[in-house]
Amino acid sequence: MTSDSDFRRLRTLRQNRSTRIANAETSLDASRFVYPMFVVNGSNIRQPIDAMPGIARLSVDEVVRETEQALALGITRFLLFGIPDEKHTDGRKAWSPDEAVQRATASIKLAFPDATVITDVCLCEYTDHGHCGVLSDNPNDVVDNDATLPLLARTALSHAEAGADMVAPSAMMDGQVAAIRQTLDRAGFNHASILGYSAKYASAYYGPFREAADSAPSFGDRRAYQMQPAQRNEAM
Repeated sequence: MTSDSDFRRLRTLRQNRSTRIANAETSLDASRFVYPMFVVNGSNIRQPIDAMPGIARLSVDEVVRETEQALALGITRFLLFGIPDEKHTDGRKAWSPDEAVQRATASIKLAFPDATVITDVCLCEYTDHGHCGVLSDNPNDVVDNDATLPLLARTALSHAEAGADMVAPSAMMDGQVAAIRQTLDRAGFNHASILGYSAKYASAYYGPFREAADSAPSFGDRRAYQMQPAQRNEAM
């Protein structure tokens, strides 16, 4: 959904379906959608994502343009994923106020105050090893759940300070929602909502996303802190 022709076609479809939607018991309308965008530093950047034809990584200025076009279609909610220029073992760029997600959030809210900005809260895009949390000091390089929690909370706070309406922790660390809620409330952001991933699977379906967010793990996999697809009862 990036070309003018795509937006015109969607607008026409939306107008043609308006009557049917009004009479439907259950319907899908643009106002119900959340539009994900992958944000990079720089300007005038649209980097095509091979695994997601028609989708691109966008610089902040392009994100604002894309937001304006989406709002014209009735899409009002936007989920931002950030890709930094530099990655570190602790993912420290995740909570930098100068990073793409924080700047895109502020820019969208300034230009379109009524837009709802949701931000992904995870470290996998920001760590040099590609895992969703910091690693412990043992030989197995396992993710240290408890040491990761304050970093996720710090990241969420930086998003709220930039103007995010909702933060979406996706790291699947035990206790992440509570840690983020406590940090936001202490800083006076009790109005900021949290969209928690209650069940996230260690699945091959994440392949295209990992390319889009440049977040593939450099070793191992995420089965230690994501759920097994066969565990339906565990999800419930």
